[in-house]
Amino acid sequence: MIGALTLLLSGAIQSGTSVLYGVYGETLCERVGVLYMGIEGSMVLGAFAAYMVTSETGSPVLGLGAGMLAGALLALAHAYFVITRRTNQIATGLTLMFLGLGLTAFFGRKYTSIHVDGFRELAIPLLSKIPVIGQAIFTQDPITYISFILGPLLWFLIFKTRTGILFRGTGEDEKVVFAYGVNPVLFRYLGVLAGGALAGIGGAQLSIAYTHTWIEGITNGRGIIAVALVILASWNPAKAYIGAYIFGGAQALQLILQQQGYNISPFLLLMLPYVLTLAALFAMSKQKRQVMPEELKRVINN
Repeated sequence: MIGALTLLLSGAIQSGTSVLYGVYGETLCERVGVLYMGIEGSMVLGAFAAYMVTSETGSPVLGLGAGMLAGALLALAHAYFVITRRTNQIATGLTLMFLGLGLTAFFGRKYTSIHVDGFRELAIPLLSKIPVIGQAIFTQDPITYISFILGPLLWFLIFKTRTGILFRGTGEDEKVVFAYGVNPVLFRYLGVLAGGALAGIGGAQLSIAYTHTWIEGITNGRGIIAVALVILASWNPAKAYIGAYIFGGAQALQLILQQQGYNISPFLLLMLPYVLTLAALFAMSKQKRQVMPEELKRVINN
């Protein structure tokens, strides 16, 4: 029983970390009033770029940098179209998502299912020996450890600094920010670029720290889930753990049930993470008032 619980918690964190980075990234985008439906594309491009560079150079650090850059570049394209050219944000994001999936499917053919040495799990002395949670929390890869502290850091940046006020102001009413003497377009670009870079890191965690392999469509809808979970987290990065780990836990539970040989349809098990995430979204939406940025409401209502 304890072993299964440890596996479930560890799997929830390992599988949920890539989603967590996606939620961080989408939160930054939406905080500046930009809906980035292409976050899945940034994640899958980040996963492939990280894997390819790690495979060619043997350096997971360079791979991580490549993943972050790839995610940011796709987000830059989104920023140019929706901020400068004022195209429809939903249509542009979906188009870029499929572009990312198509590019990685084409260029990733020769790397499919080849194992690569990426980031390894690092056990923190003493803490990793704590029963159940020790292995689950304190025996993880470096990208996962960074994700633990990144949420509170982003929360501090957004809610406790002048830069964060300008970010939020850009998402609430750009005229106020402009009257304050700051260019809201610049802040929109910065928010979307940072969001894409974080999504790229999430993809990199998936390919060079969690699975150590590349398969077509490796993100498997994690970016789409991240967009939905931003609502669950109320656009607050410090609350993003809840939804990300619910999704990761459901995926881990699916694998555990399969390994234990329970007679459950594999199609039902595949649906399990998404059904549980939707249930969590429904429950949370009933419990609190939504705090969507005003500029984002205009995007969705138009």
